[in-house]
Amino acid sequence: MLTSRAGLVLSLALAALVSWPGAATSQSLGGAAAASPAAAPAAPEPAAPARKACTDCAVVESIRYVEQKGEASGLGAVAGGVLGGVLGHQVGSGRGNTVATIAGAGAGAYAGHQVEKSHNRKSYWSVAVKMDDGTRRTLTYARSRP
Repeated sequence: MLTSRAGLVLSLALAALVSWPGAATSQSLGGAAAASPAAAPAAPEPAAPARKACTDCAVVESIRYVEQKGEASGLGAVAGGVLGGVLGHQVGSGRGNTVATIAGAGAGAYAGHQVEKSHNRKSYWSVAVKMDDGTRRTLTYARSRP
């Protein structure tokens, strides 16, 4: 009775082993009995396709907002000086009028110079990238952050 029970347990274990997903069968092993699921030879993996070189691909290294100071040509100072002198001449009489005209011309020239510099100021976004081929490029955008 012990022999038939051992045979039953062995046949149940063999049936469970054969029905296990991915288990090797005696046909796949060339007629040899399967000992365990790990004994099956692994199928060769297909080779990865060769990657085509990208000419437009890059990695962004930095993004900076740049404000470049404006330059003045002198036109703003002249226009401001004239306007300030005319306005200063409207104040007071006698020596006070002369002082007000000179002070108005000086203040107007300074203000006109600053307004012209502010008007000519440039600001832009500077984006530094490293291309896939190793070269570096700097791109500039005038309007908004890319």
